[in-house]
Amino acid sequence: MRHQKDHRKLGRPGDQRMAMLRSQVDALLRHSKIKTTVQKAKETQRIAEKIITTAKQGTLHARRQVLRQVRDKDLVAHLFEDIAPRYADRDGGYTRVIRAGRRSGDNAEMAILELAD
Repeated sequence: MRHQKDHRKLGRPGDQRMAMLRSQVDALLRHSKIKTTVQKAKETQRIAEKIITTAKQGTLHARRQVLRQVRDKDLVAHLFEDIAPRYADRDGGYTRVIRAGRRSGDNAEMAILELAD
């Protein structure tokens, strides 16, 4: 049974999985768009949506909570000053996953994860 299994393992131990997802969230916030597999994009989307929702609060406590995940002070400043105000009147759906065909080599299904406008 699959009760309360709320995330994909992505073939990695937990610490490696979180390190990979954190780096993908960093790249998404820095470049506004990344290309990865569909499964990784969906997991990264979950984390990025929560981080942007927390950043919309704009408090010191929210900044410290985001720093637990992002860990780059310049990127957190960019998130709070530029990205979060852009979504101030939006209740969710800050990112979108666009399927982008299959990768040659291993035929993995690829996707583009980008910040919604």
